[in-house]
Amino acid sequence: MTSLLITNGLLATLDDDNRFVENGCVYVEGDRIVAAGDLDTSSYSPDRTLDAGGKLVMPGLINAHHHLYSTFARGFTPPGPQATNFDQNLKRLWWKLDAALDSEDVYHSALLALMDSARAGCTTIIDHHASPSCSDGSLDQVEQAFRDVGLSGCLCYEVSDRNKDGEGIEENERYIRKCRDSDDGQMTALFGLHASMTLGNDTLQRCADIAHELEAGFHVHAAEDVIDVQMTQERYGQGIMDRFVDFGIPGSKTIFVHGTCLEAAEMDALQATDSVLVNNPESNMNNGLGVSPILDMLKHGVTVGVGTDGISSHLISQARAMYLHQRAEHRDPTLAFAEACEILLRNNSHIANRLFAEPRGTLAAGQLADVVIHDYVPFTPLNADTFYGHLLFGLSFSRIQTTIARGRVVVDDGRLPHLDEEAIRAHCRERARTLWARIN
Repeated sequence: MTSLLITNGLLATLDDDNRFVENGCVYVEGDRIVAAGDLDTSSYSPDRTLDAGGKLVMPGLINAHHHLYSTFARGFTPPGPQATNFDQNLKRLWWKLDAALDSEDVYHSALLALMDSARAGCTTIIDHHASPSCSDGSLDQVEQAFRDVGLSGCLCYEVSDRNKDGEGIEENERYIRKCRDSDDGQMTALFGLHASMTLGNDTLQRCADIAHELEAGFHVHAAEDVIDVQMTQERYGQGIMDRFVDFGIPGSKTIFVHGTCLEAAEMDALQATDSVLVNNPESNMNNGLGVSPILDMLKHGVTVGVGTDGISSHLISQARAMYLHQRAEHRDPTLAFAEACEILLRNNSHIANRLFAEPRGTLAAGQLADVVIHDYVPFTPLNADTFYGHLLFGLSFSRIQTTIARGRVVVDDGRLPHLDEEAIRAHCRERARTLWARIN
């Protein structure tokens, strides 16, 4: 078992006591934190010692909703007329791109995004995958990318009826069983669904029956745009959450994503079923959608998380966008600052701890050894009272010096030492060029 000692750090433990420790230390054995705080370093004999140099040390971040498969969309212009609404954007860009992916594209798009995640201080990602031309075994390809980078992941496959009825059901069932039967805590699974508007009753019932048998939660987009609400009402005579409740989709291990158009009664349904709602502010803005009513959701007692939705892998930027989004929407400069930080730092770890057996999200004994050293030495006081200001106005623009995931140093002085990054990026440029040609 290898051991690691981080010394001379400014620790933001994010534990129950919310300790900030100057000249603090973190001692790691294997994949667990043994001790964190003001430690007597002479009592430890680690295999490696990292001097943080007074820089900020905090737990690794958690991404509550990503689309790793979207990586090769960067810089791509889809063929045909420009999309002018959400429905057209799905059909003209995303559903063309995911259908063109092959198995190697799936692996490399995930690999690139996970490398960027590690560089942004993120160590756990909850992903939502789709690749209709190679759905069978695709989650194994994504998993391999997680293992090659060294991060932890919760995977699912996006079931919908848009190409053929129930596409992806078998891949979800296979992968959930694989994770359930494994003793390896690095990977876990949910049952992926696209959205109410692309799921017929027969498909939704099949998904529900299998997931309930496996005691699995769901990962599904809900009310991202008004078209989802309208189509659900027209086809099924129900609101989105009423329909999902009838099929037993909500629950403590279920993640609903976006919720831009949810009404108060639907927020109550989320709260009553202990379900999660994940906001993705930059993606919503990019798609020209409305502002998710996250402040109302919090008032209704909903557990709200934050994700990147494939638009990037930088989570602190999402928390910053979240509070700015709310202030612009409400024309109120007093709103959402603390809430956005709490959602990122507290709620996302609560969400992950519902899904993974290994506890994470704080610098404390027994926690998974996911630790980040920011290249950030504050020039104003940093403590429990000022940390959120440093988070959104300082760390949002700072470099990650070191990322430790599961006790392993995966980013060392800004580099991923175990990967040939230049070769990977060169190969991915060729993969992207070929992929774009197939779409065009």
